[in-house]
Amino acid sequence: MSDSELLYDDLHIDFLEDLWGEGYLSPGGAEEALRVVQGLDLNGKRVLDIGCGSGAISVLLATECGAAEVVGIDVERDVCAAARRRVDAAGVADRVKIREVTPGPFDFAEESFDVVYSKDSIIHIPDKEALSAEVFRILRPGGWFAASDWLISHDGEPSADMKAYITAEDLDFAMASPDRYDKALQAAGFEEISLLNRNPWYKEVAEEEYAYLTGPERARLETRFGEAFIAGQIGTWTAMNKVLASGEHCPHHLRARRPR
Repeated sequence: MSDSELLYDDLHIDFLEDLWGEGYLSPGGAEEALRVVQGLDLNGKRVLDIGCGSGAISVLLATECGAAEVVGIDVERDVCAAARRRVDAAGVADRVKIREVTPGPFDFAEESFDVVYSKDSIIHIPDKEALSAEVFRILRPGGWFAASDWLISHDGEPSADMKAYITAEDLDFAMASPDRYDKALQAAGFEEISLLNRNPWYKEVAEEEYAYLTGPERARLETRFGEAFIAGQIGTWTAMNKVLASGEHCPHHLRARRPR
């Protein structure tokens, strides 16, 4: 992947961290990241963080959740570099490893992890069936897959508003429906499958984010990131809020367990 094809270069990383908190490239910051694993015991466990971004969640899983080892993987050099800096600064390099990987099957042995985690990054993986099977393969018996992802409420053709939003994001989104995810997880062999719709939460949060982008902070943001860049982000949030309001864009928490 060349620099021109990067989805999250330093400018986008800095902008998203300004919006969502240092080290976070998806909504809700640490609080929402922890909700994904709420009720699960990560203490002493080996955890894979798919799409670790700039590293805050990988660090969080070790420091706040007690994971013995976290392996954060991402496909982009810039975010991996940012993640390694964050890991070093947090003093957890002995417990958190960041690996730049290429798209495709995971380069891990069968039954390698107790928990496989992901926060809003598997949207970039089109084949949810292959993803589910790979996660199942690398989980130890009794291990959990705990993730959040940005879903579309239905199978079939997206609405015109959803197409406009996906185009505005320009992030190679591959949205799946809750039904498709449920079937993919079942086919992979998972049990105790649950899907929690987070649309009501993010619909309100996204309105607050839009107000942040268009309100008193706008001048500062334009000075820091450029007027054209911020105008583009406002356009994206305008398109996103339409499909959040309709319910067609429905972020979910996903959870499933590999049988013992």
